[in-house]
Amino acid sequence: MAVLKLSSADQYLTVSADTPLLEVYQALPAGLFPPFAPLELPGGVGGLVARGGFGQNFFFSSEILGLRFRTPAGNVVQAGGITVKNVQGFDLVRPFVGSFGKLGVALEVTLRLRPGRAALQLSKEGTLESVRDLEPRFMWQDGETVHAFSFGHARALDHFEREFGGKRVEDRLDYRSRFPDGMGVGEHRGEEEIRDSRVGWKNGSSTPELPPLFARVVAALS
Repeated sequence: MAVLKLSSADQYLTVSADTPLLEVYQALPAGLFPPFAPLELPGGVGGLVARGGFGQNFFFSSEILGLRFRTPAGNVVQAGGITVKNVQGFDLVRPFVGSFGKLGVALEVTLRLRPGRAALQLSKEGTLESVRDLEPRFMWQDGETVHAFSFGHARALDHFEREFGGKRVEDRLDYRSRFPDGMGVGEHRGEEEIRDSRVGWKNGSSTPELPPLFARVVAALS
């Protein structure tokens, strides 16, 4: 992993895009959390940003403060910065997040960090729909098991645990072997597939259809 810059005071972290997600957790001081759950997914931080996150119940692109990426034409672009309002001209960070590589390949990513006194991951048999009202920070379904991860004040997490039920998850999940050909979108079929509140995820490189307006942005950078 390449941690390029970490500021606990300003609550941000800049890493190389190929950094595995769990290595980000290992690099952070206690009490600070990145905008993803403590599990491993294909492509590390860069892959997560290209897919627009995983399992979050918040606006993921607002948690990406800055990017350095290579466009399809081979140009290297610096977008955003370390502060929320560090945007001059056209903001390329938000279009890049969730673009599935159409705008280029991430080289470095600056993540906003959030404080929390405690963290909790739970799982139980069920569906996303059965626990949607509980609104944990992250939630996803793996076959017949629904997972939730949240952080914050210990009292709030105790209340969430009572409402959610299930069992605590201590081991970190690693889904990379489930997606040897990449993590693509698709219909949720069978117990072996994974989905979050947005889409179902399946093995392969399938991506959403490109909207016409977004295609113009891609063409401008190509």
